[in-house]
Amino acid sequence: MNGTKQPNAIRVLLADDHAIVRQGLVFFLNMQDDLRIVGEAANGAEAVARADALRPDVILMDLFMPEKNGIEATRDIRAKDANVKIIVLTSFSDQDHVLSAIKAGANGYMLKDADPADIANAIRGAHAGLPQLHPAAAAQLMSHVAAESSAPASPSGGGSSPDALTARETEILTYIAKGYSNKEIAAACDIAEKTVKTHVSNLLSKLGVADRTQAALYAVKHGIVES
Repeated sequence: MNGTKQPNAIRVLLADDHAIVRQGLVFFLNMQDDLRIVGEAANGAEAVARADALRPDVILMDLFMPEKNGIEATRDIRAKDANVKIIVLTSFSDQDHVLSAIKAGANGYMLKDADPADIANAIRGAHAGLPQLHPAAAAQLMSHVAAESSAPASPSGGGSSPDALTARETEILTYIAKGYSNKEIAAACDIAEKTVKTHVSNLLSKLGVADRTQAALYAVKHGIVES
């Protein structure tokens, strides 16, 4: 780290109602050459407004804030900008909060007790399109998936069965569940990255899921990969 920002540094917005939390994040993240703090928000409504005005690449979103909570803010931001990556950064790892965040469109779920370097890496990973989960949050999701897998299937559930996927789509889904980026999948399958993007779009549509995180959970739930 030389203190000089890279021209293509990842633009980050911080949303947390505790100033001391924001200050700590600003101090550490601004030391990273490839990360740039472009704004801060002290409540959920401000986070939505700042996201709309600044168009950051990644948002670190607290869950419990005044005026609008992190789930509501995430949902509102997602409705306006499908490209921004949102990582929930909170002290709560219970299943309900993790699931609510992901359903609202969060790309990651990290805990505030994580090492700052892990938070920085989560920002980089989310920006690259990879789901980012703190181990405690991942454990909660796996528990939820296991419980759903043991429950009777609903005849009116959305999406298609795994059989609706082509062999190539199934292969790509297994790589998504393992956390591979499109570039890494392209190399593993010996196909063009553009082709991978097309397959990913098709399989998300067939499965009736919104993003790669939900696709990864689908793969575990249906036994395509092991948890």
